[in-house]
Amino acid sequence: MKARIPNDCLTILGPEKCGRKEVFRRDHRKADGRMLYLYGHQPHDGTLQPETANPIAQGGEIRFHPLRKEWNVYAAHRQDRTFMPVASDDPLAPTQSGETETEIPFSDFELAIFENKYAAFHPSATNATELKSVDCEPALGACDVVVYSPEATGSLHTVGQDRRRVLIAALIDRYNRLFTAGCEYVLPFENRGEEVGVTLHHPHGQIYGFHRVPEIQKRAIDAFEKGYDLTSEIRAAMPNYGLGQIGGIAAFVPRYARFPYEIWLAPRTRREGLWDCNAEEQDALAYWLGEITRRYDALFNRPAATMMAFHAAPNGGSRNYHFSVQFYPLLRGKERVKYLASVEQHTGTFTVDVMPERAAAALRELEQNA
Repeated sequence: MKARIPNDCLTILGPEKCGRKEVFRRDHRKADGRMLYLYGHQPHDGTLQPETANPIAQGGEIRFHPLRKEWNVYAAHRQDRTFMPVASDDPLAPTQSGETETEIPFSDFELAIFENKYAAFHPSATNATELKSVDCEPALGACDVVVYSPEATGSLHTVGQDRRRVLIAALIDRYNRLFTAGCEYVLPFENRGEEVGVTLHHPHGQIYGFHRVPEIQKRAIDAFEKGYDLTSEIRAAMPNYGLGQIGGIAAFVPRYARFPYEIWLAPRTRREGLWDCNAEEQDALAYWLGEITRRYDALFNRPAATMMAFHAAPNGGSRNYHFSVQFYPLLRGKERVKYLASVEQHTGTFTVDVMPERAAAALRELEQNA
């Protein structure tokens, strides 16, 4: 292995932590102070390219909405984030010698995670506006960017199973590290498609670490603690609402889906989070992340606009919590966007344009080699 620069360190995430193959993590502190983590099945030994120490944001603030009983984050600096760059200015590409500096100052990598330059939440956030009768606090927490591949185009399907296995290991590692750092809730997610508001087409996701458990997650935690049984729902969904079961992971359309063609992935055996799944389940989750992406693209005959997130237990666990990965498509047809308009936004009451029964049947028909 080539010599690494002094502020780098290499960590091996063994099979007992991340499935069937070792995954290596290289830690690098960027010139501006943010951390970059390079994950892969091979130890990363690339040469560091020149870096510039530009100013970075230190998070925003949160304010409490007294009628909705929720905390919302205010981060005006995010208005300055990169918007639809040309290919030569892709900030998520690896930095090539003599070319434009990017967020990843190495010429190649398998999978990269770095602290967001335009973070809404930050572990060192200190500022909050003083407003009469409105609770305001610094937006403590963390925001990561997860870059699936050095390639500028692609998806969770096209990156392949090995790269998705690395992603699973990297997410487990980030859950552990962000919980240890004091985050109360961690949400890995992916926004895909311009209809969702994506400003960078390079295949990537994000991770938010919350200082407080968000209101929607509190409701789910409460439902599980009071006895809601997702295992029973999975049994009831199969086979009519199911897309398949592999390695202990079921893919299904919830009978109470809010979005047209909504899909959930969940272990048949209750698990609190990704870290709680065994190697076979982790492999199956990696498979389904790619397969669901492929089916959506086939269904809509184009890269499908979707919102995907990992719903896991909070820091310290929660009684009866059952982990799931939830996909919310923003399309209700090939050329029809599912807009969240007045009723959905003002009341939280969704109008669903496609019956879950019909959605499940359409998605089943897209099984590979069917």
